[in-house]
Amino acid sequence: MTLYIWLIINSLKKTHLYHIVDASPWPLSTSIGVLLITSGLVCYMHRVINGMFLVILGFVILILSLFVWWRDIIRESTYQGNHTLIVQRGLKIGFVLFICSEVVFFGGFFWAFFHSSLSPSVLLGAVWPPVNITGLNAFGVPMLNTAILLLSGFSITWVHFSIIYGNAIEANYGFLVTLFLAILFTLLQLGEYMTSPFNISDSVYGSAFFLWLDFMVCMLLLVAYLLQCVIFVSWIIILQ
Repeated sequence: MTLYIWLIINSLKKTHLYHIVDASPWPLSTSIGVLLITSGLVCYMHRVINGMFLVILGFVILILSLFVWWRDIIRESTYQGNHTLIVQRGLKIGFVLFICSEVVFFGGFFWAFFHSSLSPSVLLGAVWPPVNITGLNAFGVPMLNTAILLLSGFSITWVHFSIIYGNAIEANYGFLVTLFLAILFTLLQLGEYMTSPFNISDSVYGSAFFLWLDFMVCMLLLVAYLLQCVIFVSWIIILQ
């Protein structure tokens, strides 16, 4: 009976257009890495010994898990031919849903900011920024970072059209420019993080600012890592 079921499943793999993935340990290892990162951050914020060690260990496990997981995905799509048109459409829909979730996620931060700034409550002193908090100059580093984000949009569009027209060398140059802008943005954010005259416990102003900044930096680090992977794979294709 077991052999009969296995033959049916095996035949289905060869006839339908969907990709039935094999068992993989990488989702579990990725979850462990994320758990160590969050647990380590909580321990570090509460001054528990070796809290930062858990964060670093979690990041190492997460990066290694993502590397081998995406390696398997590249093998399944490039060499095994499992990514049919239907599978590709599903991946694109999944990415669109991810972008929508990011819009809603950051929309919550915008909502918190405008809710508190447009009509400050008496607990904040009825002013914005709240009493005894020196706000950041919007025409300093924030404006510079906005310009860097706009430039990165131009550079990644350059990459997109280079890929469409089959120009791999220009695509890699565009990737390098985008990666440089992402690193520059992250460094400027880090400087702003370290020199800001308030902290995360300073009313809703500090909480919104640092939560927004931390999540944005994490996303940029992920994007920078993805760009490095794409650049690495593209140069291997060019050299071959």
